[in-house]
Amino acid sequence: MKKRIILFTFVFVVISGVLTAQITVSGILDSSVSLQAGVADTPKFSFGFEEYANLRFQSRVRDRAVVYGAVNFIAASGDYAANAEQAANLIDPNGDLGISPTAFVTGENFITAIELERLYFRLNGKFLDFDGGLMRLPFGYGQVWGSSDFLNPKNPLKPDARPRAVLGAGLSWYPADELKLLAFSVSGRNPFSRNNGVLAGLSIDRHWDRASVQALYSFESPSDSFKNGIHRFGTSVKLDVMVGLVVDALYTYNYEAGTKLDGLSLSLGADYSFFDGNLIVLAEYLYNGETSSTALGYGGSFSNNHYLYTGLTWRFNDFTNMSAALISGFDDISFTPVISLNHDLFQGATLTITAQVPMDRDLFYSDGNRGELGPLPPGFNIGRYFNCTVRLRLRF
Repeated sequence: MKKRIILFTFVFVVISGVLTAQITVSGILDSSVSLQAGVADTPKFSFGFEEYANLRFQSRVRDRAVVYGAVNFIAASGDYAANAEQAANLIDPNGDLGISPTAFVTGENFITAIELERLYFRLNGKFLDFDGGLMRLPFGYGQVWGSSDFLNPKNPLKPDARPRAVLGAGLSWYPADELKLLAFSVSGRNPFSRNNGVLAGLSIDRHWDRASVQALYSFESPSDSFKNGIHRFGTSVKLDVMVGLVVDALYTYNYEAGTKLDGLSLSLGADYSFFDGNLIVLAEYLYNGETSSTALGYGGSFSNNHYLYTGLTWRFNDFTNMSAALISGFDDISFTPVISLNHDLFQGATLTITAQVPMDRDLFYSDGNRGELGPLPPGFNIGRYFNCTVRLRLRF
């Protein structure tokens, strides 16, 4: 309880400072309702309600520095509250990292939480920038799978999830136009370990009119989690020719895991627009090695080797668009179609309806061949046949 009081006090002080100092403030407010048809130990039909706000602020310190921050405010019940508990148990089943649903304060008909999402500063120089604090360090150009983006793992089944921050620092050098060299360092994975280790690395980005290239290397020093350390080598290429092409790859060498080819995460993507940009088609393949950056248990979310994302977006007018995507797992023949409709009610207000329908061989034949992207993934006793979410987003 004492920790919660300190956190609430800190947030109150920050917000009070924002209001009194006239710092630039922006944010979003999401009001969401979900309907789910469950399978196995999940109720046959269930609902969820969530109120979520992301408040972002920034302030300049003379002409040489900028302070950035973002805070999440969450109130949830039903499916959203249950999913928060399940996510905590999946990430930290033994409680080693201290991640648990107790981070939420439980009310009579809801749970609520305040989460510090970003808090960092940037020092601006003529050719150098220095960033330090709780921030995002993105890598790679992949739109769907994010093989190189190992510090901010992506999951196309959760397209609205905000990339998580890391506690670290980065020094950026711009020796020429469209050329960036970055040296970065990040604290180790287990925040409670005294032998937490350090992750440090280098990246280089070069941009041309129709092409961009990034190269990446990082080393995670030995710690309680990894006795021999981890090496990562990555490259990402983006081309804008007749179609948009992306290659994104990261090889992770983990001596303890006996890494060979299974340390590779590789995605290949292409997108093209038709009818003056009103129709956009996107496809991206993923090879997911068992110990790679996108693998379950190594920072990612996937347990099979071969995946394909195919999607299209149709723009009806300036206010309405609809997208349909199919996420396919070839190893176990499982699929999840995702359909989304977006409509701008007025400037700053968007209504979004999203539906997912997991499918696998067991759904059609009842033969026990359950798939990772199906209604009831192997090893789980909770799942869903169908999920629909309605969200009203207000931007301010």
